[in-house]
Amino acid sequence: MKAYLSAFRMRRKMEMQYRGAVLGGIVCQVFFGLVLIAIYRALYAGKPQPMPLGRISSYVWLQQAFFRMLLASDPDLLDKIRTGSIAYDLCRPLNLYGFYYARILAQKMMGSLLRAVPMLAFAFLLPEGWGLQLPASAAGLAWSLAGLGLGLLCVSALENITMGFTMRTLDSRGMQGMLNMLMMILSGNILPLTLFPDSWQRVITLLPYAQLLDAPIRLYTGDTAPADAPGILLIQLCWVLALTGCGILFWRKNQRRIEIQGG
Repeated sequence: MKAYLSAFRMRRKMEMQYRGAVLGGIVCQVFFGLVLIAIYRALYAGKPQPMPLGRISSYVWLQQAFFRMLLASDPDLLDKIRTGSIAYDLCRPLNLYGFYYARILAQKMMGSLLRAVPMLAFAFLLPEGWGLQLPASAAGLAWSLAGLGLGLLCVSALENITMGFTMRTLDSRGMQGMLNMLMMILSGNILPLTLFPDSWQRVITLLPYAQLLDAPIRLYTGDTAPADAPGILLIQLCWVLALTGCGILFWRKNQRRIEIQGG
């Protein structure tokens, strides 16, 4: 366990060094957040929706604040797979899946926190209808933070499955592009899942992508009552266990038939 904690700490410190990238990410996501809210305000002016506009703006800001959690991959691992230098890691006396899971977990967590804290502080200062609202309840906030933690574990497990496919294909662009598209649409980043038809929501809210950000945000905004939170977190936990188990089996199978290319 000490080795995995060390990998987590080292990757966390490395992520904190890219201050220029953090500043650029904050400016970019604030811009997109304001643009999306302006679009929703125009839509609501023409045809109001059941979900209040204030909740929509909160949903948008929380999605943008934790955008880094969705679209972050380990470039070092990708380079090692491409060049064949991952062979050195195979000599480490530890579980390779756990080692890189700890790294991607630290990268996504720190990358999100560094951007989310200033973005959410800015969003709270915006006028009503443009900014971030307070949580619906203290219990909702506590449940949403727990859900966000499980969402982080879930997206890290998804990322490691993608890396498992990359070990087979040596090119991450296809699988990574498909995963990014599914996460952007089905996590609620492009369009809040609460605005999808009810018949769609019965299915897409059970998929792993909705567990990443949509489920925690619904708990924050009050669209999911605190009484229903244990069931939501149970779904998230089941997906974390299922995806982690699939990833471990996939990596083990890859290691049994691994072919090192490059030099």
